[in-house]
Amino acid sequence: MTDKNRIFIEDYLAEIQHGISALSTLEIDQVVATLRQARFAGRFVFTMGNGGSASTASHFAHDLIKSAHREGRPRFKAIALSDSIPLITAVANDCSYELIFVEQLEALANKGDILVAFSGSGNSPNILAATDWAVENGLTVIGFTGMAASSLQSRVHICLQVQNKIMGQIEGIHLILTQLIYKMLGDL
Repeated sequence: MTDKNRIFIEDYLAEIQHGISALSTLEIDQVVATLRQARFAGRFVFTMGNGGSASTASHFAHDLIKSAHREGRPRFKAIALSDSIPLITAVANDCSYELIFVEQLEALANKGDILVAFSGSGNSPNILAATDWAVENGLTVIGFTGMAASSLQSRVHICLQVQNKIMGQIEGIHLILTQLIYKMLGDL
């Protein structure tokens, strides 16, 4: 291995370790408690994101339904708003890309449901529009973000912010967090 490769690997892993170690265990526990309460109240959990964050949103919704299930406990009711490509493209074409998640929430969400927003930058207009709609309509909003200049932070009830500037690392840590959260929901 060249020194250049070794240094790159060590620096990359150190940045990931820093992002993980700076997370708030209190906020992670608040997310778990909020989702646990939603499960037992029969509330829906909606997830959303763009790009890699859409993939995380989809994976998390599926993990809540399948992997967090335990005998004797109610199943989670989870929907990834990023998954319906025909609906997303119809709303984007007919209305605005900014409304792709708002339109779905207007049709499906009720007061007391949960919205989980994944946005590495925390500044995506469609994520912010849906977050604002959710807060105005009585949903609890959980945000996963990364960049320091994130507008999402001030709009959500609980925010897990990864202290990092590299989008791929932020998205990777978000995925690690969702794995931790669904494991806690299944095991505790």
